[in-house]
Amino acid sequence: MVESAYIHIPFCRQKCFYCSFVSYAMPELIDDYLKALTEEIKYYYKGEFLNTLYLGGGTPSILSSIQISKILSQFNISDNTEITIELNPENIDKKYISELKKTGINRLSIGSQTFDEKILKLIGRRHSATDVEFVVKTAQDLGFNNISLDFIYGLPEQNIENFLQDLELAKNLAIQHISLYGLKIEKGSYFYKNPPENIADEDMQADMYLGAIRALSDFEHYEISNFAKKGFYSKHNLNYWNNENYYGFGVAAHGYTQKTRYANQSAIKDYVKTPIKKFSSHTLSFQEQLEEEIFLGFRKIDGLNISKINEKFNIDFEKKYSKILSKYQKSGHIKKTNSGFSLSIEGILLSNVILSEFLD
Repeated sequence: MVESAYIHIPFCRQKCFYCSFVSYAMPELIDDYLKALTEEIKYYYKGEFLNTLYLGGGTPSILSSIQISKILSQFNISDNTEITIELNPENIDKKYISELKKTGINRLSIGSQTFDEKILKLIGRRHSATDVEFVVKTAQDLGFNNISLDFIYGLPEQNIENFLQDLELAKNLAIQHISLYGLKIEKGSYFYKNPPENIADEDMQADMYLGAIRALSDFEHYEISNFAKKGFYSKHNLNYWNNENYYGFGVAAHGYTQKTRYANQSAIKDYVKTPIKKFSSHTLSFQEQLEEEIFLGFRKIDGLNISKINEKFNIDFEKKYSKILSKYQKSGHIKKTNSGFSLSIEGILLSNVILSEFLD
């Protein structure tokens, strides 16, 4: 059963210097793209009721409220569906936020990245700290009560003190959710070809992350990169981490249905021409399904529910992975919980190394 859908809106006014996502400063293609998106949705979506719907990008807020409403109208949703849109806070006014509210969107994910004006310019952002504050306060005044801010740590010229100051400013805005991402310079980004100076090394990024955990102690740290007030976990992202099914619609979108992971074409003109054609599709073996369950489950701070895994895969988890569990329990990187196992904070910092040992 599929109860979630991700929709990729790949358009941006300008690509940020750290961004390697599939996005295009090609607004002239928006109308053709939306027609192709509709064709894909009609072909694959089977009318299931959705618990979550997520518009990501790119910059989904580059679309008009009418265009967004037309996308949402193609799905079986209700007032109880968590409907998220990612916003870049530049060029957003009260009228647009009000129109978004009328479409049925009830959760905003705002790409703030930092409140430091100098660093915003260094990373190619078009907004100011004041823009973020305006969007948050205006949205709150208009009735939005589920707002998330994204931050990146390890940015050029950023130190621990001004990163933690960002988080204090965010908390003062009385938002419900914060997502944190360590800067990674990946192929396809401007920074990959033009490496910035004065960025944090791995040790400093780790110190920033640990500082954030302490600074956000009044939020619930529920996933490696995510913090929320009680009752405001991202239901959409939890669907990923619980290894549940979801549709992926749009150029370069990924989905997971009927034990099959698929990816759409990543070239926008190819997608517009043949939107129902998949770039890749792979049905997971039993072992791959188990490994993904473990890998994704350990991202949650609560960790793995062993009884659920044993029932789902007909295994004895503790017996099958006894050596790995023993090794990392002794080192303090994995801890026993009431329902299974989770990574400690020290374990999170070494999560890639630890999780690789569970791969067959």
